[in-house]
Amino acid sequence: MPARIEPLAITRYSATSALGRGVTAHVEALQRARGGLRANDFSSAPLDCFIGGVEGIENEPLPAGLSHWECRNNRLAWLGLQQDGLRDAVAGAIARCGAHRVALVLGTSTASIGATEEAYRRLEHGRFPGDLRRPQIHTPHSLTAFVAAATGIAGPALTVSTACSSSAKVFASAERLIRLGVADAALVGGVDSLCDSVLFGFNALELVSKHPCRPFDLRRDGISIGEAAAFALLERAGEVPDAPRLIGYGESSDAYHMSTPHPEGRGARAAMHDALARAGLGADAVDYLNLHGTATVKNDEVEAALLPIFPARTRASSTKGFTGHTLGAAGALEAVIALLAIEHGFVPPNLGCGEAMPECAAWLACAPEPRRLRVALSNSFGFGGNNACLAFARPEAA
Repeated sequence: MPARIEPLAITRYSATSALGRGVTAHVEALQRARGGLRANDFSSAPLDCFIGGVEGIENEPLPAGLSHWECRNNRLAWLGLQQDGLRDAVAGAIARCGAHRVALVLGTSTASIGATEEAYRRLEHGRFPGDLRRPQIHTPHSLTAFVAAATGIAGPALTVSTACSSSAKVFASAERLIRLGVADAALVGGVDSLCDSVLFGFNALELVSKHPCRPFDLRRDGISIGEAAAFALLERAGEVPDAPRLIGYGESSDAYHMSTPHPEGRGARAAMHDALARAGLGADAVDYLNLHGTATVKNDEVEAALLPIFPARTRASSTKGFTGHTLGAAGALEAVIALLAIEHGFVPPNLGCGEAMPECAAWLACAPEPRRLRVALSNSFGFGGNNACLAFARPEAA
């Protein structure tokens, strides 16, 4: 059983997704049950599905001083950094701690592979075209290296790529870096953007729905893929009394199958138990659970079977019906949504669910619910059995 951790303050957080730019747009959409999915108009060849795209990326290039990092994923990261006073908050942490004492831990599943796809489509005599002959964008570390350059962070810089749990695991990595004295603060987050590799790859696995996704619905038949940039700034809690807290995390790797969850949810259950243990709480203390809820048949079946851990008063929902599955950014985006639910006192609805699976109906919130939340969990389960669960709380509950 893991030991209880010292809570960390989340002094700033931000999200950019199909719901809009910044946390205000997300709160409004979630409270009004207004989703952001649209018919696919992105892929290089027709594909009958729905996507969660961020408006305007194509029209907003990077500033001149950062133009050598130019690609869709880094543009999305740059948009995310501009929201909710995030860049000023990071600059403040650098001023207080020193640039080398601020860590950067980001999750992504594809990084800037969209630019690499384009380069291969436009080969010139067997070589990448001149405008894409920039090695720094054709690497899995492109996102983190770009954000370090854009913010001035000079501490440890890590890229986590564990499929759909990537940017949930960054919170755990940051907690360890701060607890062990390697850093005094950490910017964490996740960015993944739309590209052909994920759209056609998931479609080849027969996991993409032709409809807007329907998490935990009896008719669910696959995911809708989205894109997002979400960030959070973590600092020691001592001098920040009013900020929400990261109070626990759990990680596991059940390695049951490359793309199918363990049929009994063994790894997912272990991650949830470890998150509660590090928080020093029992399951009865959880007010809200943001479910991974991809709307695939197996994921939702297994995750629904875990809900009896919690009392009937615990509310649960997947928010992928709003944003689509944002892959490596999903953990951070849904962590921000859990924080918004705590801050604004509401349960986000499980959008797209017309007839709930009977095994989870007692916990599922199918409409927005005003409710004071003290403790929230957020689940992220990835291919290969990579599982993560994060625990957040109001400061007084920590």
